[in-house]
Amino acid sequence: MAEAAGGRRRRRRRRRAEEAEAEAEAEGGGAVLRRLREARDDLLSSGFWAASAGAVRAPLGGGAEPPARCVCLGLGRFGGCPAARYQLAFLLLLLEELGVPPGRCALYDPVFSAPELAALAALGLRLLPENEEGKHGVEGSATLFYMVHCGKALYNNLLWRNWSQGALAKMVIIGNSFRGMEERLLSRILERDYSYIAKVLKGTEEAALPTHPRYLDTFNDTSVHWFPLPKLKELSPEVWDCVEEPTYQHCEDLEIIRREERAEGRSPAES
Repeated sequence: MAEAAGGRRRRRRRRRAEEAEAEAEAEGGGAVLRRLREARDDLLSSGFWAASAGAVRAPLGGGAEPPARCVCLGLGRFGGCPAARYQLAFLLLLLEELGVPPGRCALYDPVFSAPELAALAALGLRLLPENEEGKHGVEGSATLFYMVHCGKALYNNLLWRNWSQGALAKMVIIGNSFRGMEERLLSRILERDYSYIAKVLKGTEEAALPTHPRYLDTFNDTSVHWFPLPKLKELSPEVWDCVEEPTYQHCEDLEIIRREERAEGRSPAES
């Protein structure tokens, strides 16, 4: 009976989200921006943003270079989904706090709707031109990667693309806790399927965002990660020898949209 009740609740939540997305689609980018401003005000008035400041600034206090640019991946449908909207509002506050101009922040999610794209453009944010599956290089600049609640493969791909001490030291990742991944996954699975996450754990510093009753589903299990050069230099030389591109042959649930899936108009659930 409890399982049936849980199923009904999930269906109701999904129906409400779909209705909100349809409403946002009908109202256009202006309505999306209005709701985004309301979410920003909520983050400020609730105290969550102020409580998060310590974790957000932790990499700078730990020797990380201030970010010159930002890349946001996997945000989701922020027009109709409250969690995604709050995550975007948090990102905008983050850019202000760190002094990163909106034009130096690029986003990609293949699910963005036309009103959402219009809202991002109005905010001065840029779009990445294609689905890189997280394989985005720092390009020699200190870069903040904002990837809240993304699939593990996306983080693993990002690490692979930047697999050198110099590149990793220029990265800060805000996303799912690496420590949490290590605790929840069997070590053989982590090492087999997400080897770059497994290899970088001992070279990672991590500061968790605070918990808040209003945002439990929005920022749960979210941490700020950075990779101090002295810690990376302590890793064994063998760690840097293998730079094979991940293929995920043994993963049943990859949690990311592959390039070919998007090109064929298929979702991961349909494959």
